[in-house]
Amino acid sequence: MNKLQQSRINDVLFYIHQDISRDLTARELAKVASYSEQHFHRTFQRVVGESVNQYIRRIRMEYAANQFMFDPQAKVIDIVNKSGFSSASSFNRAFKSVFNMSPKEWRNHDLQISDKPYLKDKEIALGYERVANHDLPMPKIIEVPSRMAAYVRHTGYNRSISNAWLLLKAWAMTEGRDFSVQYGLHHSNPAWVALEQCRYVACIEIERPISVRGVVNQFVIPGGLHAVFPLSGIYGELLPKLSLILEQWLPESGFKLRSTPAYVHYIKNHFLNQNEEFELDFYLPIGFF
Repeated sequence: MNKLQQSRINDVLFYIHQDISRDLTARELAKVASYSEQHFHRTFQRVVGESVNQYIRRIRMEYAANQFMFDPQAKVIDIVNKSGFSSASSFNRAFKSVFNMSPKEWRNHDLQISDKPYLKDKEIALGYERVANHDLPMPKIIEVPSRMAAYVRHTGYNRSISNAWLLLKAWAMTEGRDFSVQYGLHHSNPAWVALEQCRYVACIEIERPISVRGVVNQFVIPGGLHAVFPLSGIYGELLPKLSLILEQWLPESGFKLRSTPAYVHYIKNHFLNQNEEFELDFYLPIGFF
């Protein structure tokens, strides 16, 4: 894989995640990448590790699963439309193929007692035990600006994320960029997505565009209305805390989860901190509709 291929597919991934409800055809995405449609399919598979159709279906299903779980009053047809499907029947088939149950069964099952993939990790399971009975901090509900960022994508929620951060740090030093304003985008919900499949993006805020793109690319972190939670702890405790916010606070809040990714703003980054301590603000994108 060369830097140009990485950069062009990164542009496609950013385009996809801006609005997963729109018609994301391979022809349209190939134009974003400036490839022929046939070459685009091959390149996307090589860079991402799965076909473009598989990728889009998976992120749409993850988004729908969030909506069913955290917005119990939402109409099924509304979630179908927001997830980019044209019919309820095709949506139901796709959902059942991913989660082995219908949307109705998924909505009615108890996430609080169901098996969570991240509990297979012993350190995270211990972290869950430590934080499960703690009171959640009260969030601030604020409008936040969009932010231009340089980033490195990573697959897997585990200590290997530190590799993405070390790569980004080395790039920042070479480029003479400020490395102090750090964000981590959480595309996946590890309550039901296996840790090794979760998608994470290590980001630093930048003031000027990148001149040469490759493994390190640039995009804009979406702004808008967010619930911002101050969180702190040690490695193994963050994912359980994020999960509890989604499972406990969000359904009772009166807000709806938007389709843009949640992210954290690190004050202390546990992937770079020697003691693996974190102090951060968790930005949860919310709306009224």
